[in-house]
Amino acid sequence: MQIGIIGSMQFTDKMVEYCDQLKKLGHDAFVTDLHKSMIGKNAEQIEEIKIHQKNNMDAIREFWRAMQGADAVLVLNFDKNGIENYVGGNTLMEIGFAHVLNQKIFMLNPIPEMPYCKSEIEAVRPIVINGDLSLIK
Repeated sequence: MQIGIIGSMQFTDKMVEYCDQLKKLGHDAFVTDLHKSMIGKNAEQIEEIKIHQKNNMDAIREFWRAMQGADAVLVLNFDKNGIENYVGGNTLMEIGFAHVLNQKIFMLNPIPEMPYCKSEIEAVRPIVINGDLSLIK
């Protein structure tokens, strides 16, 4: 299965780890090519890089193009900013892209209790795998 990894770019290192794990399970997994400049950086540096990429490198469309032909996305929704299973604005858009592209949407952790996005995420009926990558089929 071809699977795009999405989530907060603050977790870039984990995105690469999960991508490798999915490949070991026989999937064709990928992350945005823009991740490379964020590997090994701290949160402040990643934030600067992310803003630059969104404003100057058309990062949102870059991942849209990468998603074409994929079968699914895996949302890495880790805790962030004191919010359990955080999903940010960009990730929410990518979840919407996947839905429109008729791709399966897998969430590593349960849907967050975030008022601005909980009902939208529920509406696309993601498959919550609770950390078990073997459930991705």
